[in-house]
Amino acid sequence: MINKPLSYFLLRLAVAMSMLGHGLVRLPKIDAFAEGMAKQFEQSVLPAQLVLPFGYVLPYVELLVGIFMLAGLLTKQAIVVGAVTMIVLIFGSSMIESWGAIPSQLIHILCFVLLLSYQQYDNYSLDKVFFRKS
Repeated sequence: MINKPLSYFLLRLAVAMSMLGHGLVRLPKIDAFAEGMAKQFEQSVLPAQLVLPFGYVLPYVELLVGIFMLAGLLTKQAIVVGAVTMIVLIFGSSMIESWGAIPSQLIHILCFVLLLSYQQYDNYSLDKVFFRKS
């Protein structure tokens, strides 16, 4: 049992760093990122009116999920937002037949689900300090 809180902490940090990194590298080139995403989806059934705004929002969502998970603050909410983001990305990858991207997205969602399922072991977080008495 002693390793479960540490294991949870390490997995939470790993997922947080992945999300944080995705957001950080995209923000300085957000216009190119969003327009590139829209270009990728030109031949898909998804309208550009949805894809382009999503391309502008995605890096901020990734960054915020990463920050909140890194701090362990509002962790459950960050996990749910991260998981929903991955579900949307899986759908988008399917729409453009980008099958190579889906395994990474599935691994991310598996990690999010594991973190949500074992959140009782989240002992090293701001949530523990501010919101839990035990």
